Amino acid sequence: MGGLPPSVRFMRFGVFEVDLHSAELRKRGIRLNLQSQPFLLLVTLLKRQGDLVTREELCSTLWPDGTSVDFDHSLGTAVNKLREILGDSASSPRFIETLPRRGYRFIAPVEAIDETPAAPVVRDPLLRGPERLSRRPPLWTISGLALALALLLALGTWRRLAPPPPAIRSLAVLPLENLSRDPSQDYFSDGMTDELITELGQLSALRVISRTSAMTYKGSHESLPQIAADLKVDAVVEGAVLRSGTHVRISAQLILGAADRQLWANSYEGDLGDTFALQKKVARSIAEEVRVKLTPHEEAVLKNVSSVDQEAYDFYLKGRYFWNKRTPEGLKAAIDYFNRAAAKDPNYALAYAGLADSYALAGDWKYGVLAPMEAYPKAKAAATKALVLDNGLGEAHISLAFCMDNYDWDFDVAGMEFARGIELSPGYATGHDWYGWHLAMLRRNSEAVREVEKAVSLDPLSLIVGADLAEELLIAHRYDEAIGQSRKTMSLDPFFGPSHFALGEVFAEKRMFNDAITEFRKAMDLSPGSTAFVANLAHAYALSGMQDEAIKIRTDLTKRPQSAGSSGPETALIYLGLGEKDQAMAWLEKAYKERFSPWVLMRPAFDPLRSDPRFQALLHRIGIK
Repeated sequence: MGGLPPSVRFMRFGVFEVDLHSAELRKRGIRLNLQSQPFLLLVTLLKRQGDLVTREELCSTLWPDGTSVDFDHSLGTAVNKLREILGDSASSPRFIETLPRRGYRFIAPVEAIDETPAAPVVRDPLLRGPERLSRRPPLWTISGLALALALLLALGTWRRLAPPPPAIRSLAVLPLENLSRDPSQDYFSDGMTDELITELGQLSALRVISRTSAMTYKGSHESLPQIAADLKVDAVVEGAVLRSGTHVRISAQLILGAADRQLWANSYEGDLGDTFALQKKVARSIAEEVRVKLTPHEEAVLKNVSSVDQEAYDFYLKGRYFWNKRTPEGLKAAIDYFNRAAAKDPNYALAYAGLADSYALAGDWKYGVLAPMEAYPKAKAAATKALVLDNGLGEAHISLAFCMDNYDWDFDVAGMEFARGIELSPGYATGHDWYGWHLAMLRRNSEAVREVEKAVSLDPLSLIVGADLAEELLIAHRYDEAIGQSRKTMSLDPFFGPSHFALGEVFAEKRMFNDAITEFRKAMDLSPGSTAFVANLAHAYALSGMQDEAIKIRTDLTKRPQSAGSSGPETALIYLGLGEKDQAMAWLEKAYKERFSPWVLMRPAFDPLRSDPRFQALLHRIGIK
């Protein structure tokens, strides 16, 4: 989108509009105060919508040669200002996605409109109707693919004469390229990438990098050896998808990372209804090429091809596309698309698994889409339905376990579901991450840390997994390691609020209250609206002797409307910092009635209550021994 015609004046996204001539940003027609570098940053990202824009490119654009500034700090300030104006956040972006250590990407649909608006130059990726851009590729694209395939096959013949490659025990599937050149088909190529990662992630002998880290390289021009080194993998899979009408072609190649040597290449094509079979063929070919030993179950999974209604599958891919955005709006759209997929094909197990994942996250405090008492029963029902239809879906077992932990408080069943889910999908980083929280709740802290470390190895560039590992180390009272892990995650993105929050918790436990207050304030600035961040700031105030500030925050929390959700554990934490244990227990009892997530009580901040018989009785009623 970088080469806009001179006639383009307006760029629209969501409820916002940029006037390129007057250099103004408007929201629903109302002008917003955005000027200077933050405005130039927005325009730069809009013109490159969907592409990675590196930090170096942004710095050279915003501050030409000869400008004397601290580029990293100034860029961070500009990004934060822009996110503040747009109501965006680093942890759950709607507009500006952070690509750790690399740069930023504008992820929302953008319209570029002429001086006298006629037809949009760039449309919503999922727009339907006659105005959709043509999916049919030009003839040169198809002939180019044929030539490329012939070259790949010739190289494959030459490869058989080369020495055998070293053993491959880890790989990354890079985002498959959308060869249609139609942005409305991005959801399809991204969906193919997700499904291939999922298929390969079920092989226990192979470590497959999760989607979050792999998608960081979408649009990247880094060399494959560098990517392999960054992700610590032996090999890389890259390829492309071409969808033309009801016809699908998937091309893929396996590259030995360090040597940048092609090991295998092939292309598969068929009708849209054959997509599942094509995906499994690619996964099976890769498994054979890397010579991993498959279990009987894994053999069966790669051979079993289920049939599904084509329109239902399309709805499912769109649901996953929006679920992976991890934003409140994305989760709402995902729930809608998964419901439509299930309605179109009531026997489609993956649609219910997607619903379970969406409802589970919708009830999480980070997103706040639904109240827990509304979200978790729906997540549990969807996961149960998915498993009735297909008991071999590892992700559905994980979603069910998450509900049993956080809402039903049935930790024995949750443990069994986690074990089954990880057995079926050993490469699912979220499964290991959530299982770590389960183990921490049972006070099996060393095992909890090891489990989240597995998640980090599967998703090394995931900010939330890195922050979760710091918190697991905190819960294990391994404070210095927690500090190191927090700083490691910050090196990927210094503007990720949960990392500052975890570091603040550690500083509070080490009685470094000034440092703790600084980190909690940063977390609040980067992730506004989190009651957990606010309460921990008040707790640090109280412990440091700044009781008036703590009481003011406590008063504000207790005045929140009931519709805003429970703040019981947070208010209890503030009372605990103020030394009022009776009031702290009273608010924990309130939280108990509202079905709060009990893993909050495992944090060291609640250690002063552990010997209190009332606290022990509360844990016993929850089921924590």
